[in-house]
Amino acid sequence: MKRPSYHHGNLPNALTEAATELAREGGPEAVVLREAARQVGVSATAAYRHFHGHGDLMHAVKEQAAAQLARSMATELAATPAEQDPRAEAVRRLRALGRGYLRFALGEPGLFRTAFCRPDRTSGPHDAEMDLPLVAPYQMLIESIDDLVTVGIMSAARRPLAEVFAWSTVHGLAMLLIDGPLASCTAEEQEQAIARVLDGVDASFGSR
Repeated sequence: MKRPSYHHGNLPNALTEAATELAREGGPEAVVLREAARQVGVSATAAYRHFHGHGDLMHAVKEQAAAQLARSMATELAATPAEQDPRAEAVRRLRALGRGYLRFALGEPGLFRTAFCRPDRTSGPHDAEMDLPLVAPYQMLIESIDDLVTVGIMSAARRPLAEVFAWSTVHGLAMLLIDGPLASCTAEEQEQAIARVLDGVDASFGSR
């Protein structure tokens, strides 16, 4: 079969898409530059012209995975009806983001694991404070918690690092559901666990 041709700039995107599919099926361990090149139909040498090594390809895949996580959170937010009361609306937004996060973890466990893996990049800067691909989901959470302060649910004194508490709580549940002892839960039990954890986050912020 004749291999596809690529004009300048398309091959990196094709390799990233192929590697993202590998991550979707098998998590970060499945992302191999040579395999992505094979699936695209180019040589490994051609692939290495665009990605210096595994770390650079993984960073590109992490960007894709984190973007899909953010879209899942935004989709869940858009799917639930807005509340007229500002306090109820702030709570709705926070819970919807948490549900969108967990929906993505359960629906795309391979990409979810990949979004949070920590590969070493072989080129480019690294932000020690925040994994850059995850900035968008994190910013969505920060803004949602800021809203709780604005409407008077949370006091300003309790605001510092509240996003870390919420994130670690919901992420912990996600890992228990996809890789831990809760992986054997039925769909109904998953829903109960999700609701209970989100209730706990709400209560800790003063909304219940």
